Amino acid sequence: MASKAKMTEYERKRLENIRRNGEMMAALKIQSKASLLSQSAKRQRVGAVQSKSYKLSPEKKLKPNSPVVIRRSLRSRGLPPEGVDGVLSDDPPCETLKISSKEKVSPRVLGPLSMTDAHDGAGSNGTLISTLLSIDTKPHMSPPVKEEHAGGDVVKKESIQPRDSFNSERVKTEGFDEGIKQEKKGAVSLLDLGSMRLETDNIARVVPGRIMSVEFLPCTDLRMVVVGNKLGNVGFWNMDSKGGDDHHNGIHLYRPHTGPISGIVFQESSFSKIFSSCYDGYIRMMDAEKEVFNLVHHTDEAIFCLSKPPNEDKCLYFGEGRGGLTVWDEKMGKASFQWFPHEDRINTIHFSPMNTNIMATGSTDGTGRIWDLRNVGSSQPKCLKMVSHNRAVHSAYFSPSGCSLATSSLDDYVGIHNVSNFDDDSVTMIPHYNQTGRWLSTFRASWGWDDSYVFIGNMKRGIDVISPGEKSVVMTLESPDMTAIPCRFDAHPFQVGMLAGATSGGQVYVWTSS
Repeated sequence: MASKAKMTEYERKRLENIRRNGEMMAALKIQSKASLLSQSAKRQRVGAVQSKSYKLSPEKKLKPNSPVVIRRSLRSRGLPPEGVDGVLSDDPPCETLKISSKEKVSPRVLGPLSMTDAHDGAGSNGTLISTLLSIDTKPHMSPPVKEEHAGGDVVKKESIQPRDSFNSERVKTEGFDEGIKQEKKGAVSLLDLGSMRLETDNIARVVPGRIMSVEFLPCTDLRMVVVGNKLGNVGFWNMDSKGGDDHHNGIHLYRPHTGPISGIVFQESSFSKIFSSCYDGYIRMMDAEKEVFNLVHHTDEAIFCLSKPPNEDKCLYFGEGRGGLTVWDEKMGKASFQWFPHEDRINTIHFSPMNTNIMATGSTDGTGRIWDLRNVGSSQPKCLKMVSHNRAVHSAYFSPSGCSLATSSLDDYVGIHNVSNFDDDSVTMIPHYNQTGRWLSTFRASWGWDDSYVFIGNMKRGIDVISPGEKSVVMTLESPDMTAIPCRFDAHPFQVGMLAGATSGGQVYVWTSS
């Protein structure tokens, strides 16, 4: 070590500072206090370890056939974050990617599920089953009557008229058809909006949680509403229940699925058979005669919508995964055709009531498109028309006459498009606030009983009535008894003025017209 004589001035000052700092620390007794604090902390750690011990189990080794589940973020899967177009309240929960040489699935999930096992409510199956079978034995619809046109087979409106046993209903339907003809000429609609009322007897909580799908049973002699919720429940509400043994007020609840119900479809030739689709990738058919929910189709992708052409019970159309559309054929017992008409999920599929070869789709990619299905099976269907919105399109429905298409979008517009001529680009964009957030089902604009009005919910617990002719909201249906926001609607196909509105609280409000 160098002597002090050889030290530089800097080194001498450094040693002096060290000596002075040491004297200050000794005077403040910092070293002794730090030692005491360290010993105290050590005693606390030792005491905690002694008071609570953890038993470590040996590391489990994965079996060769065990699936490895890898969680993937929305970003890594190329999807927008929650709250951005498309990934909203109706989107499925976080997906998982399963990697397995041979995936094992419970036979109970893939096989038939008895209605008893799926039953999730009060009462028994007997009342609902007997009701559906009694309707099934009655003639409720006449066979389709077709008329040959240059554009293909066109189904006449007479094809949905009841048989002669329902003479009173036939009068209503014939008058309704005449009303449609007059509406095309600019006449006033048969529906008197001012006569629509919400009676307390027409309000019920059918399922727990948010309703995703609502449909009237297309029957003339029974008022029944069928709904599907986000929890996988399918609920039936017989509005004509008279009490007695039916002490659950005509409501029957089942849980045949494990996720949000995306669609409900009736087999027109047999009301005892009802199809339901789910985000879990399964399509089931409830067969009341056999008291079972049969598995029709299953896929690894989510199913976002379900539909079928009018008067056609042998095939189903459903939106699968990101932009895929699949056709399931009962004769083949499997999917017969699939293509990708959109870049993102398909939210609705709807067929023209006047020509079953014409189909409309609404997608999260911001477009609604109209297709000619006469090439299905041999080549990709032809896109006849595309309508664009600035954000996700959550519905695209044909009007009862088939001459117009209504689209609803998150860009806060309801579009009315002329589709009587596919070369006509005329469109009416009607402003409407459509931001429901993540806790409500998205708004979908639904047609009434003719081309006069479109019904859509609003955030003030009302139902806005849009007139395509006046290009604006002409009335809002409101009632103090409607305590929740109606998001999804269905108009009874045989009773003009009967409109069902479903909410995110499981309630169904049925408006009627005197």
